[in-house]
Amino acid sequence: MLALLAVLTGCGSEDPDEGTNGVGRLPAAEIEKKARKAAESAESVRLSGSVTSQGRTYRLDMRLKGNGGLGEVSAKGGPHFELLRVDEDLYLKADEDFWIHQEKGGEEPSETDLEAARKLEGKYVKVPPGDPAYRQLSGFTDKDVLLDGLLALQGKRETGDRGEVQGVRTVEVRAAQGSGGILSVALIGRPYPLRLERGGDAGVVELLEWDREFTLRAPQKEQIVDYGRKLAVTE
Repeated sequence: MLALLAVLTGCGSEDPDEGTNGVGRLPAAEIEKKARKAAESAESVRLSGSVTSQGRTYRLDMRLKGNGGLGEVSAKGGPHFELLRVDEDLYLKADEDFWIHQEKGGEEPSETDLEAARKLEGKYVKVPPGDPAYRQLSGFTDKDVLLDGLLALQGKRETGDRGEVQGVRTVEVRAAQGSGGILSVALIGRPYPLRLERGGDAGVVELLEWDREFTLRAPQKEQIVDYGRKLAVTE
């Protein structure tokens, strides 16, 4: 009888936040604040998913740290390319189709165009800081810029559901009942933001591998070629 009573009373007093970092007990605004603080102080992160901005949808898979980043970017219905930034030096690598698009847009490429594109395929092109594409492309490699924009929720905050992201228990912060964005925050370890559903169906991204070290290194000289003109990858 005593054993049965212990089981029953134990079930009735189960604490869903037992063994967690405790943020699940906080108001939604406080959970969000702690998540942003954890993100800002982190040395590195891997960001992957889709982001819609100014009518264009981009697929990102980027590893970011304080002095740069590396990874892949593809625009829906547009080019696919790799980016690498080390401090202020930004490099772009792409396939033959990408460079043909740069040369001719939708026009039929000539044999000369094809030959030029083949020479650039798989090579790194250093993007000059004065190129109009530099600012937007480098933004994909900037941890602070990306996180500041992505983690912005719009509307009244409230605590949402408990769940998991990549096996880590989470709690949601919902803005405007979800229409202003849903941020899933880790309940284990530091309260990192692990998943974001952007408001207005503007994409879903996962933020993983927080504080996992990786190396940023400029390409070897023989891997770098000069494109010789302005890029138009964001047009």
